[in-house]
Amino acid sequence: MNLYIDCEWDNCTHRLISIALVPEDSRKSFWYEVFPLPREEECDPWVWLNVIPKLSRAPISRMEFRSSLETYLLQFKTVHIIADWPEDIAYFCEALITGPGDRLKTPPLTMEVLRIYSTSLNPHNALADAVALRRAVETTR
Repeated sequence: MNLYIDCEWDNCTHRLISIALVPEDSRKSFWYEVFPLPREEECDPWVWLNVIPKLSRAPISRMEFRSSLETYLLQFKTVHIIADWPEDIAYFCEALITGPGDRLKTPPLTMEVLRIYSTSLNPHNALADAVALRRAVETTR
């Protein structure tokens, strides 16, 4: 299954804020979660003003986040992650790591970074941005 990804993160702390995975088949459900947020005084002011207000759900704990991600990915036989920015792949891979030498259970994963421009209906919201990426790729293939 092709899954289109977008992530939001804080530029100062380099902490992941949110990830969205949108399947190529629009009949399948998307996955979108928010990590515990940095405090305002730790956060890049631009991120605090332009990303945090656009989160469309409350943060969950790291344990809940990882459990939710694992459950979502395991519904597929194979997963091909498609991104338009390399850091999205890096943050996704970081989210898979649960400890030294340990990671989430997943189906076989492959990843691809495309050089493509997409127009989001709600820029800097990971879910809207991932939907826009899917739309952009579908119109070019």
